[in-house]
Amino acid sequence: MSILISVLITFLVVVLVLWLINRLPLDGRTKQIAQAIVVIIGIVSLLRYLAVF
Repeated sequence: MSILISVLITFLVVVLVLWLINRLPLDGRTKQIAQAIVVIIGIVSLLRYLAVF
């Protein structure tokens, strides 16, 4: 049950950070790089919670 809660919290944090990045006045290239970094960190976190790493 705690794994499910951790995965859900990680997903919500990633979505919130992506939304905040979209609200920032950045140019397109910088915004894409920041979004990619957040998505990669989110995927690594989810894989860590699922005991892949």
